[in-house]
Amino acid sequence: MLCLLNSAKMWKLFGQISPRAVLPGLCRICEKHIVARESSVWSIFSSLEMVHPAFQQVRSITVNQLHRRGPFRKKVNPNKSHPMDRRPQMKGVVIKTLIRKPTKPNSANRKCAKVRLSNGKEVIAFIPGEGHTLQEHNIVLVEGGRTQDLIGVKHTIIRGKHDCSHVVKKKK
Repeated sequence: MLCLLNSAKMWKLFGQISPRAVLPGLCRICEKHIVARESSVWSIFSSLEMVHPAFQQVRSITVNQLHRRGPFRKKVNPNKSHPMDRRPQMKGVVIKTLIRKPTKPNSANRKCAKVRLSNGKEVIAFIPGEGHTLQEHNIVLVEGGRTQDLIGVKHTIIRGKHDCSHVVKKKK
């Protein structure tokens, strides 16, 4: 009877396989159970549901239980925490100015800065525009927004705020 139980379990797991497709294969293996009609197949499977706890149907949740539990909330992964705590901008102090090389088709060196944010986390931020006067210990405003051709640079420094000056126009 064990092989019949396993085939019924397979039928429960894979709903596409009909009992008729499962049981003739079973009969060839054990050579004891021969099923003549489809109605007897269903009676075998219904008796298995009563005997074995694996085949008992799972009860669906009631409206009252749903109300008590509340809406489904996705669990937040603590390892994938947002460095700016989901804020649009954040103030930070420049630790070090860097020059990064972009990925393959591009070649111009990009100016970046390592910034310690006000929440204590350190990020690498891109400095947009031509020319800058940022040094160590300057205070800057950082926003989210990655630079496509720089690996690992997911923040941008806002020009014209705090110690980061506006982009100077070229004289004609």
